[in-house]
Amino acid sequence: MIERIKELEKISRLLSPSPEQKENWNAQVLQYSANFLKNIEQDKAYYHSEEKGKGIYKFDISEEPTEIDSLIKAVEGNIDRVGINPASGGYLGYIPGGGIYPSALGDYMAAVSNRYAGVFYAAPGAVRLENMLLRWMCRLMGFPENSAGNLTSGGSIANLIAIVTAREAQNLKARDFERAVIYLSEQAHHSIQKAIRIAGLSEAVLRYVPMDENLKISANELEKTIIDDRKKGLIPFFIIASVGTTNTGAVDPINDIADIAEKYGLWFHIDAAYGGFFKLVPQMRDKFVGVERADSIILDPHKSLFLPFGTGAVLIKQKEALLEVHHYLADYMQDTRAENEEISPADISPELTKHFRGMRLWLPLKLFGLKPFRAALEEKIYLARYFHREIQKIEGFEVGPAPQLSVSMFRYIPAKGDANSFNKKLLEDIQKDGRIFLSSTSINGVFWIRVAVLVYRAHLAQIQLLLEILKRKKDSSGL
Repeated sequence: MIERIKELEKISRLLSPSPEQKENWNAQVLQYSANFLKNIEQDKAYYHSEEKGKGIYKFDISEEPTEIDSLIKAVEGNIDRVGINPASGGYLGYIPGGGIYPSALGDYMAAVSNRYAGVFYAAPGAVRLENMLLRWMCRLMGFPENSAGNLTSGGSIANLIAIVTAREAQNLKARDFERAVIYLSEQAHHSIQKAIRIAGLSEAVLRYVPMDENLKISANELEKTIIDDRKKGLIPFFIIASVGTTNTGAVDPINDIADIAEKYGLWFHIDAAYGGFFKLVPQMRDKFVGVERADSIILDPHKSLFLPFGTGAVLIKQKEALLEVHHYLADYMQDTRAENEEISPADISPELTKHFRGMRLWLPLKLFGLKPFRAALEEKIYLARYFHREIQKIEGFEVGPAPQLSVSMFRYIPAKGDANSFNKKLLEDIQKDGRIFLSSTSINGVFWIRVAVLVYRAHLAQIQLLLEILKRKKDSSGL
């Protein structure tokens, strides 16, 4: 047995590469990354490909090792040069974010040390750092110091945590689910409906509250609907409002909705995944009046703080309610049961094992300070407004509601033919060109093209390029 152990040890030690091997890997990965960033201003925002990355299948898992240079080439040809390039300043589709460079360094440090940031006992400093970041977000949103929160993988898990917490805090039982009523807008993010189903509330009544002409929830209609539902013997229990809808960036009337939630005893949840950090911009603070009155808020630092994908947050005002839902202990974790100064992330989330996400957020915020983040967000607001103004100067184009944050919608109205079909083709042409990537949405059967300005590398040059592309494509169509 000893001989076999020694044989296996010799092979398993290959998992601890020599300093020379690490230096070689580091050099090649860093060189590839440096070239990627060096050329990012010239690279496309979208790479059209017939193969769609199929070449990566040639690099399936095998018994023997592969040289890193061939692996890097495989990544470049089948991943980084196919589809959307979300690091590009020309990526103006969906709700973009960024992938700011120091976050990669934070992730590297977190992965190398592999700190387990799930429980205080295991990594007290890591837990303190993440809770410190969450307390900063709570202060930004006006939540009290004794609120609690969790760094999540994104808005989907954050919404799920909030909905499950609300379900228990409002004392809903399974027998009540068919009479429970959830109020939301048709512009609410689809992760809300997904979270409702996962939370076991698929039998609950979903009330889609009528919206005003700017696609915001009508507070008057919301209150009338709640009153009517109570008369019917239903149980109104949860209201969802948005600070920045995905389609248009609309901000619902938060303070008016807070009044209604308090009056009728409903849990008030705000989806601020996209728009939450715009509160850093002084001129936008009037749109956030009343956010401090919510029971829960979600934020996505991987959107409006420009972090890599996989960085969300949920803030819950009732810390006890959050713990009541998620706190469990196993016998093998009995060593972690001591009284702790900080809440452990594993006690307030579905996740037990988790990546030390705090490093990717804390490091860039400390290296840069808040000032450039605030300036970048304000710049994106002005860029969306600029596009909204300038596109109207090109004959034949019409626009959606004026941008409230950094999303603008437009479409072309052809002299003849179907406008929806024309704009779908226009969008396809823009994507094939690749220098700018846009996305689309449909509202009341109307096909709109969206311009979502949020990548930190998106500047005036990209907006002017987009306007130039649209003008040329309009002129070349002969319309």
